[in-house]
Amino acid sequence: MREGPTFAIALVAAGVAAAGWFIGNGFVRGRTAGRYVSVKGVAQRDVVADIALWPIRFTASDNVLSEAQKKFDASKGAILAFLKKSGIDTAKTELQSFEVVDAMADRYRSQTPTSRFIISGTLMVRVDDPNLVQVASQNVGELAQNGVAVTSGQYGGGGPTYLFTKLNDSKPEMIAEATASAREAAEQFAKDSGSHLGPIRQASQGVFQILPRDPAPGVAEESQSNKTVRVVTTVEYYLEN
Repeated sequence: MREGPTFAIALVAAGVAAAGWFIGNGFVRGRTAGRYVSVKGVAQRDVVADIALWPIRFTASDNVLSEAQKKFDASKGAILAFLKKSGIDTAKTELQSFEVVDAMADRYRSQTPTSRFIISGTLMVRVDDPNLVQVASQNVGELAQNGVAVTSGQYGGGGPTYLFTKLNDSKPEMIAEATASAREAAEQFAKDSGSHLGPIRQASQGVFQILPRDPAPGVAEESQSNKTVRVVTTVEYYLEN
């Protein structure tokens, strides 16, 4: 009868030892199977803007409203002639933000205004050839020589705004480049660590960024015709022995 408890204890001990072996061995396999490396792949390329927006704001004033309107129309005609001379299709221009102000109606004025009526507006120029706008904007001083006072620029800083709208055409190739770059980095890591690269554990695509080709403090991307498109992809690969 004394051997019964001893034998039972031995069986329990053996069971615990076996269970411990399986748990330990399973834990090792789990950690081995769970080994992975996270890498980032980068793809970037230089692009050129394909659309230019050039808001040209101008004003005219007079004590007689009809005369102020005549001056405004004359300034608009001079601007359109300048654009046509620069090779820009004036049919694609649009008058925006038209405003008439009666300075005498301002009850907070401290003195009598020199001109009662002030008419202002913005001639929006939209061109599919940004180079035309780029050249014309450098010669806008010609308008001042003809007595037309203009303010160039409306979105952020002065001058035209340059847009790159063909990003979707570049996305597939750039994603493939970024993924290939990530895999190359993962393969090198696996080689250095004495492992083999396994399948993808998970992957995430970063946001496409349109950056200025020549970054400089205070210079916005929209003000540069030449840009850089960049995307970063993060990929996790399993590592195998």
